[in-house]
Amino acid sequence: MNTKKVILSAVLTAFALVAFVIESAMPPVVPIYGVKIGLANVFTLFALYALGKRSATAVLLIRVSLAAVFAGQAVSLFYSLTGGVLSLLLMISLKRFFPVKRLWALSVLSAVMHNIGQLTAAVILTSTPQILFYFPILVVSGIIAGAVTGLCAQLVLLRLKHIYDKNF
Repeated sequence: MNTKKVILSAVLTAFALVAFVIESAMPPVVPIYGVKIGLANVFTLFALYALGKRSATAVLLIRVSLAAVFAGQAVSLFYSLTGGVLSLLLMISLKRFFPVKRLWALSVLSAVMHNIGQLTAAVILTSTPQILFYFPILVVSGIIAGAVTGLCAQLVLLRLKHIYDKNF
């Protein structure tokens, strides 16, 4: 990984952490526990398309780890890592089928996979399979949040294509 990629990965991680902190401080979008937009994911999506899978993995893992420290909730690390890693693996494996102009659709699938990962983590941690009743709610919220974050990343990537194509 060249120096420019490392620096941009660090900047994207910092922006993702700022987005996480801002979103955490805002009142919930809907009154359903666990439903959020996931603005920090915009930066992971950007990293995947502009810099590649290694940078996206670094942005995700560092952001999730530091966010758990900032939030002071160690258990959230397991939920976030499970959802985030499954989501990223899906994005990496399907990226070739989704050009930048269709990034929003990959983001929707990724958000739903993130919710599946978090529900799986919840069932494992609590030994309560009844939590799965929450799945339909999370699918709907994942579709909406994934479309929003994916569209944001898509628009930024399309606007900045001339910058990252020449430099990386």
